[in-house]
This record gives sequence, structure tokens and C-alpha cells, in this order.
Amino acid sequence: MQAIALPSEPSLRLWTVKEYHRMVEAGILQPEEKVELIAGQIIRQMSPQKSPHAAAITRTERQLRNELGDRILLRIQLPIALNPYSEPEPDIAIVQPDPRDYADNHPLISQVHFLIEIADTTLRRDCGLKARDYANSGIEEYWVLDIENRLLHVFRNPTSEGYESESTRSENEEISPFQFPDSSISIQEMLPPQ
Repeated sequence: MQAIALPSEPSLRLWTVKEYHRMVEAGILQPEEKVELIAGQIIRQMSPQKSPHAAAITRTERQLRNELGDRILLRIQLPIALNPYSEPEPDIAIVQPDPRDYADNHPLISQVHFLIEIADTTLRRDCGLKARDYANSGIEEYWVLDIENRLLHVFRNPTSEGYESESTRSENEEISPFQFPDSSISIQEMLPPQ
């Protein structure tokens, strides 16, 4: 009796940033669609942004501007260039100021101070897939503001396996960004009011 060859495990087809842009140009992905390219996967944001999520972005943005001023440029839900397989659009990217406001290219890893995601329905993805991709790409610091549990997840010291340091801060605490140790950000002031 002849052995039957079993099919091999299916492999995941990863998309590059160039292919991702060509899909938009060809109309496969519509410009108004809320999608991101993370680790070669096109991730669709399924639910519309809710009021608490929008309020948290506004409150965090205000606090960062007040505390860090002209030392930074804030990019709200705009792309950053991570690697050939990732072009995420974090809720808030804290980047180096650029005289042309990044008209020629999206910020590169070397221009990113830290990133923040606001999580209401996306906590698992933000602390999992995105955290691994950000660490693997060398993003030094990454925060996930957990609206539902009123916590801040802080990821620091990136490696190819993920972040070496992961901590959780309560809403009653303050935090200093790694690159701005002289600054203090209130976690409670980042969260929407109760």
C-alpha cells in the first residue's frame, strides 16, 4: 500500500509596506477604510471609535503638549515607518520635531520617542501583536492606556522576543517617559472622567 502524502501546514502570506500601498492605489483597500499593516498582516479596525476612546486621545494629547512642549511633535493616528512589513497608525506617536512635518516620509524608528495606544476593545491586540512588533522593531517605549480597567501598561527595553520590561500602573500614579525623565504625566488625567 502506498503512503498518502498529507498536505503541509498552510503558511501565512505576509504583505510588505510597498504591496500595502499598491493595494490602496489599485482600489483594493479604500482610503477611508480603517486598516493598518502590522507584522505583515492587514488589520482592520472593526468598531468605530467610541467617545471614551476619543476623550482619552484628547486628554493624553493635551497633557503631553503641556508637559513636553516643543521638544516633541505629536502625530495622532498617523503612520510610522517600522520595517518593510509594518506601517502602523498608533493613536499617539511622540516623535522628534521635523521642520517639514514629515512631508517627505513617515517618522522612522530613530525619530520615535515613544508610542501610545488607547485600548477599549483592542487591549489584547495592543498588548500582544502590536507590542511584539514594536519591540521587534526597536521602539524603546510603548504605552497602552486601558480605558476599561483604568490602567496604563508600560513596555520598555525592546528585544527581538518582545519587551524585557512590562509593568502596569494604576490610575492614581504618574509616569515619566524614559526619554523625558524630568517630566511627569498623570495617568488619571489621560483617562476619560468617570
